[in-house]
Amino acid sequence: MFKYNTLEDTNIETLHKSFVDAFSDYQIKIDLPLWKLQQMLQRRGYVPEKSMGVFRDDALVGFILNGYREWNGKLTVYDTGTGVLPEYRKKGLTTNMFRNVMELLKAEGVEQYLLEVIQQNTSAYELYRKQGFEITRTFTCFKLDKSKYKSQTNIEVEHIDGFTAAEWEQVKTFRDWKPSWQNSIEAVCSLPGEFIYSAARSDNKTVGYGIIEKRTGDIPQFGVDRKYRRKGIAASIMTDLINNTKSDKISVINVDDQSKTSKEFLIALGFEHYVEQYEMVLDINA
Repeated sequence: MFKYNTLEDTNIETLHKSFVDAFSDYQIKIDLPLWKLQQMLQRRGYVPEKSMGVFRDDALVGFILNGYREWNGKLTVYDTGTGVLPEYRKKGLTTNMFRNVMELLKAEGVEQYLLEVIQQNTSAYELYRKQGFEITRTFTCFKLDKSKYKSQTNIEVEHIDGFTAAEWEQVKTFRDWKPSWQNSIEAVCSLPGEFIYSAARSDNKTVGYGIIEKRTGDIPQFGVDRKYRRKGIAASIMTDLINNTKSDKISVINVDDQSKTSKEFLIALGFEHYVEQYEMVLDINA
């Protein structure tokens, strides 16, 4: 007998075990110690009351972990991770969890449901299409082995503690695309002290910036003022970020495919693309 419940009474250790087991045969190898799951959930705005689990004999055998924030002016949940243990698949559990969580979200006035899915994961993609999700953007994800990176330092880059609200408004204009949910300003600010901020300045004003997670090597944002491009600023910022993270692996996930220049820039630095994703959204009230 399967039971469906929200997850406010489920501890992080239980979530971690189920998450690791559910993704043990995933297309991309997932390295996820407990601290990394905790950090991932915090960064994505995880709310257990808006998430769903399926239990058998009190064991968590499937889950939908949802984050909750405003996105494009609408109250939005974001699918941080959906999984079912291998031995419980093909029993309709994901569909039932989704049906249960949708009833909950409608009752609570949530307006839309956002997620990303690997393009090659056709079964998941078809499932979401059947539920009414539509593609909004396509992304490419990049990775780099730190030991193979060739430093490029053309200008001096300084470290800062972060940005004020006014500074965020300024540096937002440096980007070529809107960051995905887990790379947004809200996501970065949810983990104070976990990121290195590098900035390039000219005439006492910021003209370029980049951010990297200290322990994982993930780069959520980078950008240069259009008036200061093609001067080696972006490469200098990336070099500073890469040299200062503790991680041996560097990643830039969800680069918008509309930004050809960003993709070419990363490839020129030695990054290689390893997976493509769809960003999809569902209008809950449609």
